[in-house]
Amino acid sequence: MNISSAFLIIVVVQATIPLMAQSAQTPKPKRINRAIELLESGQPVYYSATHGGYEEGKKMAATKADYINYEMEHGTFDMKELRDFMRGLVDAGPTRTGHRTPAVIVTLPILGKDEASMRANYWVAHQAIGAGVHGILLCHAESPEAVRLFVEAIRYPFAPKAAGLGTGIRGSGSQAFASQIWGVSPTEYMRRADTWPLNKEGEIMLGVKIETPMAAENAEKTTKIPGIAFAEWGPGDQSFHLIGLPTGPGGIREEHPAMKKVRARVFNATKASKILFLNACNENNVIDMLKEGVMICTGGDSPAAEKGRQFSKRAGTW
Repeated sequence: MNISSAFLIIVVVQATIPLMAQSAQTPKPKRINRAIELLESGQPVYYSATHGGYEEGKKMAATKADYINYEMEHGTFDMKELRDFMRGLVDAGPTRTGHRTPAVIVTLPILGKDEASMRANYWVAHQAIGAGVHGILLCHAESPEAVRLFVEAIRYPFAPKAAGLGTGIRGSGSQAFASQIWGVSPTEYMRRADTWPLNKEGEIMLGVKIETPMAAENAEKTTKIPGIAFAEWGPGDQSFHLIGLPTGPGGIREEHPAMKKVRARVFNATKASKILFLNACNENNVIDMLKEGVMICTGGDSPAAEKGRQFSKRAGTW
């Protein structure tokens, strides 16, 4: 071997070693939806809330939160802004865990009060899921019939059949933009864009806010609707109904007997239905919440989340 050949080999090896090291350090996600990936491993998840467009998406691509709650219940309802947000996540990605984007779950201004209103407004859910998000949280889920229709609106007609659900009503064309956000072919997107854990290969999480006394009366039925992954008890709205106008520095009084009673009912309903329970967590109570069985917590970028992850011995990149 001459000197020139030996030099060339050395240069190639030196150039390859950093690339190999970088490849070895880059996590390899098991799923598109980071939150589902963690929950399937028995790990609680922590979310952060936001709202905004492309630049906000670029910023949130670096979040430590396990998923992002994109607020459109009371925030501006702007589907273009949501799509821009998703594009920002993609352009600034991949995430620190190797996922194309963080998981995004949207709260919408449509309410689950009755089947008629849901039938008139499920197009809003169609628009949101078509933006490439990974889930939707339905507010004021008072009617099991409305919740059932909500699930059907998210599923394609060819999705695996499930007792208690009718045929999915999501239409052709909805896969075009969303598949680009997920980084898969339109066909692969349609296969995977189904509700988890009803479909074990699904990447979409649907949740319900059982946040009024009327909703709590149907909690046992609502949480059993196939396709729902989690529920929360909505202490803010519950307190409006059960206590009245918030007063004093404490704001929402979760220790009020009526509040404790409704929380227990919703929590017990989720346990009986084998779905997940969402609750606000802080640095002082996060460990007690996890011990109680809460699997979805607020504060994805907060010290509370760091404390919770340490307690549950989460391995790998947080």
